[in-house]
Amino acid sequence: MSMDRNKGSALVALLVSALALAGCSTSIADLPLGTPADAPPRSKEAGSYLPVHDLPPDRQQAAMAPAERAKVEAELRAARDRQASAPAAKVSAK
Repeated sequence: MSMDRNKGSALVALLVSALALAGCSTSIADLPLGTPADAPPRSKEAGSYLPVHDLPPDRQQAAMAPAERAKVEAELRAARDRQASAPAAKVSAK
């Protein structure tokens, strides 16, 4: 009986260690199988940084007209006021 128990625990230990080692292995998706045809060419410099300091050009026109902005702000204020008064209405209804 104890011999079967030892074989079972050895099998469980082997399975757990196999799963632990499998988690450390390289994923198949990361293996280099070639580059796609539409991939941009690689940089000649190793470890070069992305140009995060380059900003897009300024807009020529405003993102939103002032009248439209005022309308949206008024709608947001009204929604905020409705939500703030909703819990008070529930408490007074009980």
